Amino acid sequence: MERVLGTPALFATAYGNVGSSIYYALGLTAVYALGLTPLVFVVAGVVFAATAATYAEGTARFPEAGGSASFARHAFDELTSFTAGWAQMLVYVVTIGVSAFFVPHYLSIFWEPLRTNPWDVVGGAIVIVLLVAVNVLGVQEAARLSITLAVVDFGTQLLLVVIGFALVFSPEVLVENVHWGVAPTWSSLAVSIPVAMLAYTGVETVSNLAEEARDPVRTVPNAYKLVAGAVFAIYFTLPLVALSALPVQEIDGELTTYLALPPEEGGFANDPILGVVQNLGLNDALLDAAEIYVGVLAATILFIATNAGVIGASRITYSMASYRQLPEALRRLHPRFKTPWLSLVLFAGVAPILVILPGSVAFVGTLYSLGATLSFTVAHASVVRLRMRDPQDPEEVVYRAHPNLRIGRVTWPLFALVGGVATGASFLVLVVQNPTTRWAGLGWMVLGLVGYALYRRRFVGASLRELVKAPPAFGPALALEYRRLLVPVISGYPSDAAMDVACRLAAERGAQIVALNVVEVPLDRPLGDTLVEREREANRELDEAAAIGESYGVRVVTRLERARAAGPAVVDEASARNAEIIVLGAPRKRLTAAQAAVLGKTVDYVLRHASCRVLVTASGGA
Repeated sequence: MERVLGTPALFATAYGNVGSSIYYALGLTAVYALGLTPLVFVVAGVVFAATAATYAEGTARFPEAGGSASFARHAFDELTSFTAGWAQMLVYVVTIGVSAFFVPHYLSIFWEPLRTNPWDVVGGAIVIVLLVAVNVLGVQEAARLSITLAVVDFGTQLLLVVIGFALVFSPEVLVENVHWGVAPTWSSLAVSIPVAMLAYTGVETVSNLAEEARDPVRTVPNAYKLVAGAVFAIYFTLPLVALSALPVQEIDGELTTYLALPPEEGGFANDPILGVVQNLGLNDALLDAAEIYVGVLAATILFIATNAGVIGASRITYSMASYRQLPEALRRLHPRFKTPWLSLVLFAGVAPILVILPGSVAFVGTLYSLGATLSFTVAHASVVRLRMRDPQDPEEVVYRAHPNLRIGRVTWPLFALVGGVATGASFLVLVVQNPTTRWAGLGWMVLGLVGYALYRRRFVGASLRELVKAPPAFGPALALEYRRLLVPVISGYPSDAAMDVACRLAAERGAQIVALNVVEVPLDRPLGDTLVEREREANRELDEAAAIGESYGVRVVTRLERARAAGPAVVDEASARNAEIIVLGAPRKRLTAAQAAVLGKTVDYVLRHASCRVLVTASGGA
């Protein structure tokens, strides 16, 4: 599943997940916020911006899958990491469920019963079963198609905003929609803010793709900024159009909006964007075309978002099992398809179907928000803790989000402090005010913590807080040596020779190669400083490594790192990726004194400190 991703690809992939949530979050939020829905989305957008800044800093510092669970592992301990990871698991389960649940709602333009129970539940379950089967078989997602659809989706949402502002937008109607303390009540308004965070489904996506980014220190923060800006632009404007087209009015003696009513009562809570399209005042021919276009696009985007949730659930499961937080069986691969079939069936199949069985859109929305707010709170707390525990020199920090406030030795992250208070308060509001969500969500968390304690004590033999990493395991392929190879790519022929040797090993066993180029940053310059010529040269070397791999038919994942010295960076990368062997090129031809010194020190350091085997190849004659 690993690819070389830059900022545009990370942004498009993340927006394909985050942007899909508009197709259900708008109706779910309107159920609670009514005429204040636009204001609630603005508040939730500010919280999302703070959360995106936290994830950008945490992911740039620890470019590994896991998101908040990874941050908590480095900031606190394994128990806190498990709590965040298990909350993330709930988020993925509900993301799969809610995305699949709304696919038939938008396909109801072809068959009306799909809007209502039980056919929407049946349709959602079919989508989940189909995608789990596809992922067990190991069929790869078409990355270019996903990116294209994400761009088309963003363009469509912008077009709806422009048309809506031209045809139906009315400040007077928006003012009349507001009935403070009555519609919505204060308690419903409090619940609506965490529910609105459903709009940001997929914020973990960029973090989980960090291992697939060539230069995560630069691309991950930039991708988060673009996603936050694009999402905020849509959620700041589209609700204004929606509440202008479907205003708050008295329906059956109650102040509400058709945006918040189920289809049985003539409302559009199950397909809010179709409801907006139908109330823009378009003529019949144009309306029919717009309904089909939006319905098919929404169903496709939600289908892809469901698949992203399936992949995310399998990744977080594999990561947690690798750290002995979940049983080893959950990361074992299918003997034929080489995919984690058991985790896919349990957490991407059975659990999401159970979530959508009640057929309640409000239940899945609040359950998602409960898990997300807990996970986000842990992420914020982790960044604050890392700043307190390790007040680094700014020149030694590869990336630091803003705004900050320096007091004494600590540079306090204001975004994490504000975001942590907001998400923590939102979590408490859901726990206090929503009994069904409280018992379902807290029951999930308690069940996980009890299972974690029993597993660690009885089967792992370790304390709940102790870091225990499982040895590399690849299921039935374990007998094949060197399934993961790391090749440090350094300018010059020796690296090409090392790549040739590694590719021959990989081609025989169907293994994967990680080609790593370390840009050594001088001590007198910050780690995050731009070194244009060195980075250009590093990317050229990585492209050549990928080309060598392609000639052998071997998958090569390219990675660029910044460090003070190449040796420690190579050892750390090998450890993080569970590499089974490092293949190094040793020079035997004439080199400059500087090249000889660097290569000699790097090889010597890796030989002394690597936790896996090291193969040194010699190029040419003496």
